[in-house]
Amino acid sequence: MYQNPALNAPPGPDGLPMPIDARQSQEHFEDFYEDIFEELAKFGEIENLNVCDNLADHMVGSVYVKFSDEEGAAAALQGLQGRFYGGRPIQIEFSPVTDFREATCRQYEENTCTRGGYCNFMHLRPISRDLRKALFGRYKRKERVEDDRRDDRGRGGPRPGGRDDFRNQRRDRSPGGDRRGRQDSFAD
Repeated sequence: MYQNPALNAPPGPDGLPMPIDARQSQEHFEDFYEDIFEELAKFGEIENLNVCDNLADHMVGSVYVKFSDEEGAAAALQGLQGRFYGGRPIQIEFSPVTDFREATCRQYEENTCTRGGYCNFMHLRPISRDLRKALFGRYKRKERVEDDRRDDRGRGGPRPGGRDDFRNQRRDRSPGGDRRGRQDSFAD
């Protein structure tokens, strides 16, 4: 789905692709990321959005989104069927990946991956801190406002040290991971 300008760079006089300015490339990527985020956010709250920077055909430009609930993932799957992005059809499906951290190349994150763009683990393209705060920060503000409203009325919300705190601590320690059965939506 993501079309990296470095892969589509015109050839230079020596036949090799012309170099792309890193700043312009990042701006292009962040414009794409924001565009996709805004479109996907129409279907539900986004928990995570990853874009692969790999070069291998089966991973190049792949976008993975994790919604906060199954309804958002199902709505995205249905709503994006038959749609296009950048003149290319969107191929969307549920992904078997349940934990993006396990599918990510740790060596790439440490700048030590020897396989380069042809690695079979995800090489995720990072976004700026400001963009992350602008896009994902809206959910935190929304939760805070709802909590403040409950507290202003003198009811609602968990009490510190109360039963809800104990339940949340038990859930957080479970080795089984996410108990809410969240689904991931995959757009290619």
